[in-house]
Amino acid sequence: MAAMAAEEEQYEAVLCVKPAVHVYRVPPRASNRGYRAAEWQLDQPAWSGRLRVTAKGKVAFIKLEDKNSGELFAQAPVEEFPGIAVEGVTDSSRYFVIRIEDGNGRRAFIGVGFVDRGDAFDFNVALQDHFKWVRQQSELARQAENPEQGPKLDLGFKEGQTIKLNIANMKKKEGAAGNTRPRPSSLGGLSLLPPPPGGKSSVCPSVPAPTQLPGTPITDSLLSWPQPPAAPSAAAPDVWGDFAKAPGSASNQPQTSSGWVQF
Repeated sequence: MAAMAAEEEQYEAVLCVKPAVHVYRVPPRASNRGYRAAEWQLDQPAWSGRLRVTAKGKVAFIKLEDKNSGELFAQAPVEEFPGIAVEGVTDSSRYFVIRIEDGNGRRAFIGVGFVDRGDAFDFNVALQDHFKWVRQQSELARQAENPEQGPKLDLGFKEGQTIKLNIANMKKKEGAAGNTRPRPSSLGGLSLLPPPPGGKSSVCPSVPAPTQLPGTPITDSLLSWPQPPAAPSAAAPDVWGDFAKAPGSASNQPQTSSGWVQF
């Protein structure tokens, strides 16, 4: 794992490449005010070439290279941004002052100008994105070392905080569920079939016991109705008996349930 981490540290990623930049000599600042590109003799650049921004680990590198051969002209390591290694000017968004190093401890400040304003914007964003990633990695590493110091989810009630329950809607739903009427049952818990189709006379004629086996449909018109279950024994009462008694008496016949459909 250590070898893999060391290999990743040596990997150099390219963040941004711009083909046309100019380098200018920067006069020393007379005060603490910012740099001004108007003081650089912009019509006489000291060098022209391409700019490449790379990153190795947490450090970014601004490299000024020859357009054709790729030979390195100068390099500016950047360990934080914004910072002293890269600074914008006060009078333009296309010019920056960068601090170059030769690797032997010598440093110098030079001015860099982009021909296109969009290239200057891309250069700035590339550095911002890299150091945003660096801060995120540092935060993740800190949380991994001290997991107890991370933010904790507080689910407790704060002082004066209340919770509201809409009981009226709950009662309304319960009442709606309780209004459902149970299906009427007849003798022995068996459901009665509707009266057979026929005349509209109030006197119900005698109906013989069904010749089909219990649980089978009586007529095609009753196929949509649930059939009575099988009788538990031969001694069970005849569910059609009430229809056979006193055919001339309307008071002895069962009232038609409101849930039945007359055929």
